[in-house]
This record gives sequence, C-alpha cells and structure tokens, in this order.
Amino acid sequence: MNPDAYVEMADTEARHWWFVARRSILTSLISGLDLPPAARILEVGSGTGGNLQMLSSFGKVSAMEMGASARSIAARKTGGRFDVRAGLCPTEIPFAGEEFDLICLFDVLEHIEADVETLVALKSLLAAGGRVLITVPAYQWLWSEHDEFLHHKRRYSAADLRRKISSADLRLVRMSYFNTLLFPLAAAVRLKDRLLRRREPSGTSTPAAPINGLLRATFSAERFLLRALDLPFGVSLLAVLQAP
Repeated sequence: MNPDAYVEMADTEARHWWFVARRSILTSLISGLDLPPAARILEVGSGTGGNLQMLSSFGKVSAMEMGASARSIAARKTGGRFDVRAGLCPTEIPFAGEEFDLICLFDVLEHIEADVETLVALKSLLAAGGRVLITVPAYQWLWSEHDEFLHHKRRYSAADLRRKISSADLRLVRMSYFNTLLFPLAAAVRLKDRLLRRREPSGTSTPAAPINGLLRATFSAERFLLRALDLPFGVSLLAVLQAP
C-alpha cells in the first residue's frame, strides 16, 4: 500500500463512517461463526491496527503486516498488546507450524498479485474446522483513482472470487456482496471522478459529523440484512471459506 495511505488510514479509521460500519458488520458476521471460546485468530494485512481490538473480543489475536510504518502505528495505538509480525504473502508468512481457528483478510487480497497462492499458503495455517473470512472491493468497472492510490491490483466479481477460491482448493461456505444500500451513491461518485479525471478521489476524508453519522448508520444497518440473506450486489464482497 502507498505509505501515505497508512497515515491517512490511521487518522480516519477510528471515526470515518466506512471503517466504523465495516467493523460493525464484521463483528456481526464473526459472532455467527460459532468460534471456540479461546479462538486463535490471525489478521493478515492488519494495517495500522484498526481491527485488532474488535477481533480480540473473539479470542487471542495475532497479525501480520508488511509495512513497518503501519506496524509501528498499530503498536502505538494498541499499547503493543498484540503479536504483530512482519510478513509478506504468499512467500513470507511468519507463523509456520501454528494453527488458527479464524484467518481474516479485510480488503487485503486485492493488494496481492499472487492471490490464489496466498489462499493456498494460508490454508495450511487453518486448524481443524477453521475458517477464512475475506472482504474485497467489487466490480472492476468501479476502478478509480482511489484504487490506484491504495495500490490495488484488481477488484472482484463474485464469479472471479469463486474461481480463485476453487483454484486454492478451499470450500466456499458463504459469499455475499455488501455495502449495497449506498451502492448507487458510490457508483455515481466513482463514475463522476472518472469522467472529471480527478487526481484525488472523492470520499476519502471524513465528512461533516451529520453526514458521517448518516452514512455510518446506513452502511452498518446491513449487518441485520446479512444475518438473514446474501445481498445480490454491492461495492464490496465478503466470503467465508473452509479447508475441504
């Protein structure tokens, strides 16, 4: 990821509507996975540590992150309470011989050229009955300057992600789009940025409090929908996987 993006992430992930609402949705999803009481959890690509506290409510959390500056920020934010190691997917994963009940990649796989090989490597770290929880950005036609800034390699359709999962010999337990309620607004903004050839993408800074609160409430409300059904389209995709 662009080093400047780490600084921006650290400044905004505690309050920006997208980060806050995504954590709410992820909390709801993980609550439904029926993890063991002392679950061992690995976050791959933990960035500046915004998800570590949330994940710790479900078990013992370890993490890996390639960016030294991001690891430093995460250590300061969390008081060094978590085991966050340097690592690079798929060739330098620093947890050989360890097993995890849940492995999380939250908007990480799109940064990795060898995405299938990464899934294969992580499969070897799953405990019996362990799951992998993935979120990725959806639809290549939504590609924008924001993807460029974040050094994304691609965006995914459900069919694309399903093929990658199958190629890694992992079993798909569940897949759904999400960030659906705000999809028309997000698509319009991305297309406007493309037409206007904006060098700085819209929507990266935290909006004024009333707007930020409204967007957060709208996006986070999808946690209730996702408890009952899979959503047919959205700005993002989620998937739950198991070893076969």
